[in-house]
Amino acid sequence: MTGNPRNFHFIGICGTAMGSVAAALRERGFVVTGSDDNIYPPMSTFLESRGIRLSAGFKPENIPGDTDVVVIGNAMKRGNPEVEAVLNRKLYYLSLPAVLQQFFLRNRHNLVVTGTHGKTTTTALLTWIMTRAGFEPSYMIGGIPKNLGQGALFSDSKFFVIEGDEYDSA
Repeated sequence: MTGNPRNFHFIGICGTAMGSVAAALRERGFVVTGSDDNIYPPMSTFLESRGIRLSAGFKPENIPGDTDVVVIGNAMKRGNPEVEAVLNRKLYYLSLPAVLQQFFLRNRHNLVVTGTHGKTTTTALLTWIMTRAGFEPSYMIGGIPKNLGQGALFSDSKFFVIEGDEYDSA
């Protein structure tokens, strides 16, 4: 990729993490499109309300010609028509963790909660404590805590609380 990217396409956009990051990029002024096999509320409503165009199914033509970065979801494999189109057209692509690192985590104090059990609860608790203490952190949690009302928030805070995932496919 050369220059500053403007247009993103997400393959597998309707997952919780993918959708949250896509919406955060859109809120920062980027053009975002995406595709998925499973497009239905509440995620489809959430994404469409933010001006993100969704395509049902995976087809090479879903990827706009002016796409600068393709974000490939962890569930996508070789053989997926859009993944194959990315490779054949030699498009610049990133994983979701790479997008987080390059566009959200860089130059911040990152608090990553890891472990075998209790990550979601611990991440939500840490986020709530920091919010109550006035730090207003960005956060990304693998669930939607009732006390926060959403699983992800991308703020201008110097702190980012994130639930880590130890699985290779994450």
